[in-house]
Amino acid sequence: MKRGRRVLLTTAVLTIAIVATARAHTMFLKLESFFLEPNSTNVVALLNGDFDLSENVITRDRMLDVSIVGPDGTVHPPEEAWRDTAMFHWHADSVDTALLTFDTGSPGTYQIGVSTAPTVFTLTAQEFNDYLVHDGVVDAIAEREAAGKTNDEATERYSKHVKAIVQVGDERSGEWSGELGYPVEFIPLQNPYELGVGDELEVRFLRAGEPVADQIVYANHEFNHEHADTGGHVVAVTTRTNGDGVATIPLVGGGRWYIRTIHMVETTSEPDVDYESNWATLTFQIR
Repeated sequence: MKRGRRVLLTTAVLTIAIVATARAHTMFLKLESFFLEPNSTNVVALLNGDFDLSENVITRDRMLDVSIVGPDGTVHPPEEAWRDTAMFHWHADSVDTALLTFDTGSPGTYQIGVSTAPTVFTLTAQEFNDYLVHDGVVDAIAEREAAGKTNDEATERYSKHVKAIVQVGDERSGEWSGELGYPVEFIPLQNPYELGVGDELEVRFLRAGEPVADQIVYANHEFNHEHADTGGHVVAVTTRTNGDGVATIPLVGGGRWYIRTIHMVETTSEPDVDYESNWATLTFQIR
């Protein structure tokens, strides 16, 4: 491993700003409203950045799976159902977002999913450490410290697997609980649209179809939007999965919610790759 140079504390803010353009970004599926009408045409945005700002478009060749699962079956939208757009944001001239146009059918609780192919990148020690801090990958930070690797650069292979639960009409159906077979994914144990503010949502986190214990999980809603001094987001819920891979999310506010995690492990399965990470998010709305 090459040794990353030590940097002065006074340069930390600048370093994090640079890393923000180099690191992988969290990916979300987000709608203007997660409550839709039956037999209607709708748009879902694939954000790659954070929950309110997409910093770049996910290209079609990286999308290994796009699925919309409803009571009428599963649909895999064609490539022409996607379009890219530059959208104004208060602290950016424009932001690049991939938009998927899709049709609903019968009333029910739908599931939308996107899974991407892996990408490999290399960061200096400082860049990698700052990225782990920014995205809250606290177990990897502790493991690097324990192994004396804090000053080592790192090459990471990562992929992203995102889902949204959407309510169409008033009738509930069971599609919200199905597995999509992604490398990692959240499986809700209750229909979010049967819950309200003050309730708790349980989600099981799976890796290769198996529950993962002690996985750190973050959750937040759109009305709790703050930034920490490090540039990351302040979240409403920080928790861990239990022995059955289940995390409990107190629904402390209404609006659009996300649940996110990064499952990162050291790997020797590929030459010159140090870490493998799989990112998962689940989005929904609470009234």
